[in-house]
Amino acid sequence: METMIARCCGLDVHQGSVVACVVITETRRKVRREIRTFGTMTRDLEALRDWLTAEGVTHVAMESTGVYWRPVHNLLHGSFVLVVANAHHIKNVPGRKTDAKDAEWIADLLRYGLINPSYVPTPEIAELRDLTRYRRKLVGGASAERNRTLKLLETANIKLASVAADVFGVSGLSMLRALASGQSTVAEMASLARGRLRRKLAPLALALDGRMTDHHRFLLTVQLHRLEAIDHDIALLDRRITEKTAPFERQIALLTQIPGVDRLSAIAIVAEVGIDMSHWPTAQKLAAWAGLCPGNYESAGRSKGAGLRRGNVHLKAALYVAASAAARQRGSYLKNKYHRLKSRRGARRAGIAIAHKILVSAYRMLTGDLPYQELGETYLDRLAERRVTHNLTRRLRALGYEVTLTKAA
Repeated sequence: METMIARCCGLDVHQGSVVACVVITETRRKVRREIRTFGTMTRDLEALRDWLTAEGVTHVAMESTGVYWRPVHNLLHGSFVLVVANAHHIKNVPGRKTDAKDAEWIADLLRYGLINPSYVPTPEIAELRDLTRYRRKLVGGASAERNRTLKLLETANIKLASVAADVFGVSGLSMLRALASGQSTVAEMASLARGRLRRKLAPLALALDGRMTDHHRFLLTVQLHRLEAIDHDIALLDRRITEKTAPFERQIALLTQIPGVDRLSAIAIVAEVGIDMSHWPTAQKLAAWAGLCPGNYESAGRSKGAGLRRGNVHLKAALYVAASAAARQRGSYLKNKYHRLKSRRGARRAGIAIAHKILVSAYRMLTGDLPYQELGETYLDRLAERRVTHNLTRRLRALGYEVTLTKAA
């Protein structure tokens, strides 16, 4: 096999240690290998960098194992060509599982050019990614906290959720605080309703007449404090995200033209894939990386369904939410396509297919700095005009009508 990189290094990265294997091809038949182990403290990684520089190493490869590769990447960035590989793609053969053998295996794969580098975002995109992912976790935590609060109210015979559409709106939170304090009567708590909810004062009084004990009030107080703290943290993150997205406002504005993609979804797309699409040669490669297309499984000449591939779960979730919103937007091609697929393949597969289309559109828009072109809800009918005309005519004749078709001027 032809050597592609003459001086390279493979790293087997762990939480407390890094095993480095340097492979230097001096002649076609003479290859020098050296293996050393370093710690993961900053000084240890600086010593690793100095050793690799002294050996004349040009390329360094490592696995993307958890977050342990990040400190190594930070210290070596700018000094070498760094290749971060998917751990599933570079597994060693069975029976050779030691740290030194793993480092040597990675170095050999790099030497022969057999590693497909993973996408590593720029520092600006990485910071935005951390913010959006943490915000998503906090939103999920707030939803879980609200569910716990609703469960607590049910155990206390408080049926507020049966009357109020939004228990955690302005009116609902006022009533919950009054319940937690235990100093208001049922009528006084019902009078805290605002807007259209004031039409339901009598049902509210019945719903708030429960069996609240000190135990319930204590837990409700803690949960309300948790919700307030989460809302405060989300507001802080939103302000920080607004600052970090200032350089990408044009790309975000382009993406929001896609049906179903709001500002939060557009920011999530930019945070996960960036604005430079050169890392993915085609839109299909990006879709495969995101896990929005099925894998290939062929044996003995027969192709079998392999299901969805593993991919970026954060990007996939954001696109699926956007697809669900696009399926409700009137007059759009994506809505028409979704309902056609849903009738044949089910709602989940139709949602994944629309998420795939949104990502392909985003790729082409970001690549060429192009606006979104809406095809319209009749686009698919125009593509198959003859078939649609025949089917509709046949159905009308089956109902007993005589059909004569004339082209409109």
